[in-house]
Order: sequence, then C-alpha cells, then structure tokens
Amino acid sequence: MTDAVAHLHVCITCRAGLPLEPGGVPMGADLYAALAACAEGAPVVLRGVECLAMCAHGCSAAISMPGKWSYLLGGLRPAMAGDLMDYARSYVASGSGTIMPSRRAASLRDMIVGRVPAFDAGMGEAAE
Repeated sequence: MTDAVAHLHVCITCRAGLPLEPGGVPMGADLYAALAACAEGAPVVLRGVECLAMCAHGCSAAISMPGKWSYLLGGLRPAMAGDLMDYARSYVASGSGTIMPSRRAASLRDMIVGRVPAFDAGMGEAAE
C-alpha cells in the first residue's frame, strides 16, 4: 500500500429510508461490512460513523485526503462496495481528488451529493 491514503467514512446507522425490523442490521452497516471485505490492499482507512445526516439520500459515505477535495456520496448500496473501492483508488491517485463521472463505474455516476474544497494551510486569514 502507498503512503498516501484516503479516509472513507461510512454511515453505519443508515437505513436508506427503509424501516428496520427489530434486531435488523441497518443497510449502512452492511455497506461497511462489504467495503471492509474488499478493502485489503486499498489505500483507504475505512471508518464507520454514527451519522452523516444524509438520511434522505440512502446509504452515505464521505471521502477525504489532505490537499484534495472531500466528497459526500449518497445512494450507495452494499453491492457497490467493489466499485466504491475502485473509486477510492482513483481518488488517491488523482491530483485534486476529482474523478469525473465518465471515469467512475456506472453504478457510481450520480453518487456525488456534495464536495468541500481542500484545506490549504497557506490560505491566510479570512476576510472580515
């Protein structure tokens, strides 16, 4: 694995807008498990989080890395785990973190819900 790694935060409490049967497992937890199963050797630190406040957008995740745009991803399903790991590899390899829809797996073409610019420590003070 390369020294450069992305952080992939996955909402493990997400029910993807579906009712949860008593004792049932949230779809977000299934997504996390599927990602963990295919993360071997990927330049990704996988982290489960309690909520990404994306309840209306199905299963969600966020990917970030120093010096790159951070992306909020929605509408994910456990079956997309392999495609999502491929996306994470492309994200790490890219200069800015931007992966155009045409360079993503078809299952992930419309997954971007939002993005946040990279933090640049040399930006200086904000205008008042």
